[in-house]
Amino acid sequence: MARSKKRQPRDDEPRRPRGRRAPIIELDDVTKVYPGGHMALDRVSLAIGRGEFVFLVGPTGCGKSTLIKMLIRELAATDGSVKIAGRDIGALPEKKIPQLRRNIGTVFQDFKLLPDRTVYDNVAYALQVIGASRAEIREQVPQTLRLVGLSTKIHSFPDQLSGGEQQRVSVARAFVNHPPLLLADEPSGNLDPVTSIGVMQLLYRINKTGTTVVVVTHDREMVDNMRRRVIELYEGRVVRDEVSGGYTEESTSEFGLRMRAEMGVGQHGEAQTNGHDHESLI
Repeated sequence: MARSKKRQPRDDEPRRPRGRRAPIIELDDVTKVYPGGHMALDRVSLAIGRGEFVFLVGPTGCGKSTLIKMLIRELAATDGSVKIAGRDIGALPEKKIPQLRRNIGTVFQDFKLLPDRTVYDNVAYALQVIGASRAEIREQVPQTLRLVGLSTKIHSFPDQLSGGEQQRVSVARAFVNHPPLLLADEPSGNLDPVTSIGVMQLLYRINKTGTTVVVVTHDREMVDNMRRRVIELYEGRVVRDEVSGGYTEESTSEFGLRMRAEMGVGQHGEAQTNGHDHESLI
């Protein structure tokens, strides 16, 4: 049997920044065509290493949401392969998909909190569904709420919280089981600029624990003020893949100054991990 030839990059395909980290996300020549013929992704290839912090940007309809849905197997590729931690998730049997999703934290623009449950119960729910013990829940939930700055809101209900506080609960719920991968889809889309800063600082602190963080955003200032890898999609294709050069010495915006203090000028998109190796996602 003849071996298939290794795919060669197109001339217009950006080259991925070099790095030593083993990939946790790999897309190889991925195409997604919806019923009716709309092509959402067109031969997309990329790799994201363990512990990276990556922005996924582009105009509405460029394929960002489609890509995120593929990473949690909400959608399947029409062609090509999507791998998480080295495993082709397109070949996963249906019974394995819940296990995959339990190991990927997700944060959405609209929070998706349970309105009739307290902050504590919303976060604890993420552990209950994976069968965590009561002792583990009692230990992990307060620790995570301290991390996101909500220790004093533990008995509050969602409608008693501000938008920023609700988003912090959403982040806490996504991170409470310490997933190796966290996907944030427009996490600051409904928030004011000052509150957005707090959410991004929180995601960065989570990234420093070793969790890979992928943030979908339209916030150009946020991306420009953070020296992190940026993958840009346009009409379903990757048109940019590089480390953003933000944080010039002349930057004096509130966002730039606060994030600069939080993250440091000299860092280039790789987290300072705690040395803990995550278990296989699937």
